[in-house]
Amino acid sequence: MMRLLSAISGAASGARVKAALVISAAMMLSACATPKAPYDYTAFKAARPASILILPPINESPDVKATPGVMASTVFPLAEAGYYVFPVSLVDETFKQNGLTAAEDIHNVAPDKLRSIFGADAALYMRVKRYGSTYYVINSETVVTVEGKIVDLRTGATLWQGTASASSAEGGNSGGGGLAGALVGALVKQVMNTASESGFTYAALANQRLLGAPRVNGMLYGPRSPMYQKD
Repeated sequence: MMRLLSAISGAASGARVKAALVISAAMMLSACATPKAPYDYTAFKAARPASILILPPINESPDVKATPGVMASTVFPLAEAGYYVFPVSLVDETFKQNGLTAAEDIHNVAPDKLRSIFGADAALYMRVKRYGSTYYVINSETVVTVEGKIVDLRTGATLWQGTASASSAEGGNSGGGGLAGALVGALVKQVMNTASESGFTYAALANQRLLGAPRVNGMLYGPRSPMYQKD
């Protein structure tokens, strides 16, 4: 009887510990889900940038394809939001003619110098934090994470900044077919990721989340949009 009571007491104690852990985890998730404070757009609205110069992103990931992979899909969301965006090929050629080919060197050019060369109101500075696919035993995941900020080339002030991510894991996993099915599914997924260079796909999605309008604490509409200054 004593052993039984001891076992029951131990089980109850274990249940209380588990319950406490679940409650603690729920509280942490609730805290994480708290809405962010509204971004202060005072400087952005006062500057009213109409044209944006996109600088080559600085790559902080191990994938050498990250800079062109992200750069390729930056124009569309900004243009759709209502800004004039300088053609990427023209910008690239201009930098090359001035002896600048590395993203880090281009980011170090003074804002007033960039304005004197291109005549843009603002510039987009980006960093690629994560890019590409990670392969596991029975799964693979492609993740792209980017950071960006808009700098007023007339004053050097930062008008806005944000971060965004996109992942192939967002679609979930059915998990059917047992271990064999999971292995086959993982193999197919890895082949598809390699063949299609899925980094480009998720870079485009991350860029849309970062630079598209409207987004919570994201970019404002530009003067070419009918929604300009209505947000």
